[in-house]
Amino acid sequence: MNIPFVKMQAQGNDFVILDGMDDTLPALTQAFIKHICDRHLGMGCDQLLVLQASDKADALMLIYNADGSQAANCGNGLRCVGDLLMRKLDADQVSIALADRVVEAKRTSQGVQVAMGKANIEEVSDDYTDVLIGNPHRVYFKNPQAFPERNVETIHEYDDKHAVISIVERGAGKTLACGSGACATAVAIWHKTSAVNPLIIHMPGGDVVVSGDVDSLVVQGEVHHVFSGSFQWVC
Repeated sequence: MNIPFVKMQAQGNDFVILDGMDDTLPALTQAFIKHICDRHLGMGCDQLLVLQASDKADALMLIYNADGSQAANCGNGLRCVGDLLMRKLDADQVSIALADRVVEAKRTSQGVQVAMGKANIEEVSDDYTDVLIGNPHRVYFKNPQAFPERNVETIHEYDDKHAVISIVERGAGKTLACGSGACATAVAIWHKTSAVNPLIIHMPGGDVVVSGDVDSLVVQGEVHHVFSGSFQWVC
């Protein structure tokens, strides 16, 4: 089977995107997903994104981590897919369905912006804040002491306009950026400081801007097409 794909990245967080709306895809087995994500044997990426038809949005986006597990949200992936769909549909704005929400993506002077929707604060301690945005996140304000079954963001410094973080994503390991993690970081800082301001989130791969509030998060930043091609998969 010859399968077309697109590889994109946002702040170094990279994705292989398969279009299941137009192309016939094989079963999304763990072996298939891990092969694509493998940086030596496949195309290599942090996450595999699969587009399918949706009756609620322009597309449904499925998210698979490099280890084959499934994720519920991906802010950087949404911005990449938003860019791809806007080009495909010749539109200025598109809607993308996830497992628990529908988000809107549009182009701005600063790249692609996605209205991520609502986050929920689940637990707060002196050291960390747990935030759910589809995916569960733990945001540490100090050096992390443990890595739970969550995406983990560590804040190295912050003020009312900026935050510097590093990321470890469950199912993918250390990544250069995480869009939903940037949103979780903003939510944690807003909760701790009781002040809601747009924040530039500095990640190892680059910066995004998170604005809005905990009930209506918005993330924006640049996205880039890396390459397109096709690969052969023998079932």
